[in-house]
Amino acid sequence: MNVLAIIPAYNEQESIVPTVEEFVSARTGCDYLIVNDGSSDATEAVCREHGYNLVSHPTNLGLTGGFQTGVKYALAHGYDAVIQFDADGQHVPDHVAQMVDEMDRAGADIVIGSRFVDEQKSLSARMIGSRLLTVIIRLTTGQTLTDPTSGMRLYNRRMMQEFARRFDFGPEPDSVAYLMRHGAKVREVQVQMRERQAGESYLGLARSVSYMARACTSILLAQWFR
Repeated sequence: MNVLAIIPAYNEQESIVPTVEEFVSARTGCDYLIVNDGSSDATEAVCREHGYNLVSHPTNLGLTGGFQTGVKYALAHGYDAVIQFDADGQHVPDHVAQMVDEMDRAGADIVIGSRFVDEQKSLSARMIGSRLLTVIIRLTTGQTLTDPTSGMRLYNRRMMQEFARRFDFGPEPDSVAYLMRHGAKVREVQVQMRERQAGESYLGLARSVSYMARACTSILLAQWFR
């Protein structure tokens, strides 16, 4: 399977080099593309200095825009699947091959790297939001995702085409729930994730609360009118 890792990057000048170097050293068998999403720091310059595979947005389009740019690149270059891989050092590349193997074995459309297949969620505020999303997704799809907010997701070509043709269709829990309701086969594999190593998150505290509220509202209401 020919897989492209899409690495959206926004103000990741401190973390992008160790992230890419670790990914390459892990010999995942996958190519990678960094999507510099209008960073205001030296992310683009650092990537060009190191000769990384890179495309850049002139302005910040957000995670959805960055991911869709990567998906369109993957489709144009004949990739069979894409994996969303964070630029901040949280994702561990050693799990990529395991996810690709699971897609092959199960014939899955989406494989999610989950922190909670074999482990319990904490009682932190963030995990309470994750638990709520798990319940809502189960109610609306009849299926259970143990880690709906995981950003480490592998999508096959059929799913790539869905993301590429919808401007408002990003790699988010509500989109995954929508695809599940429309027949997408989803599997999860246990992975480990680290804390952000450096750089700037797409989601601060206030945005995280807003993100959870919008995701829940979309799953329960808005996505039914897509």
